[in-house]
Amino acid sequence: MISIDIPGFNKLELLHLVSDYNGTLAVDGQLLPGVADILTVLAPVIKIHVITADTFGLANSQLAGLPVELTIAPVESQAQTKLQFVTDLGVETVVAIGNGRNDRKMLKAAAVGIALIQREGGSAQSIANADVVCTNVIDALDLLLNPKRLIATLRS
Repeated sequence: MISIDIPGFNKLELLHLVSDYNGTLAVDGQLLPGVADILTVLAPVIKIHVITADTFGLANSQLAGLPVELTIAPVESQAQTKLQFVTDLGVETVVAIGNGRNDRKMLKAAAVGIALIQREGGSAQSIANADVVCTNVIDALDLLLNPKRLIATLRS
């Protein structure tokens, strides 16, 4: 668990990291450099879930052997599926990371929503629904290893 008390924002007890795959952890279906290492470092302190439509069909092989739980979402109603996923986990215990329009609802609902703008770009709706915006997934994941960075960004 990651505990963070952010003045003027919230006292967080984060149990789950829910991440999109393509555009977030991967580009064109290929895991980005450094992602496997940081997920391995994070796994002992927070349960990692990856939920994706798996556009390129590579998520299972790319994440094989990593300490993550992979869920392939149906093509239809992806935004609602991702929202239901974080709701079922308990939104108050979830940090969510994503970049696409289909991530907008889970980013808004999560205790902390982190939107990314990387090579695939980032949906304006997801950015508007996030608490934090990063330009690199390693930086986003590092926020969980260095929670004072979240405090500096989110305190009022």
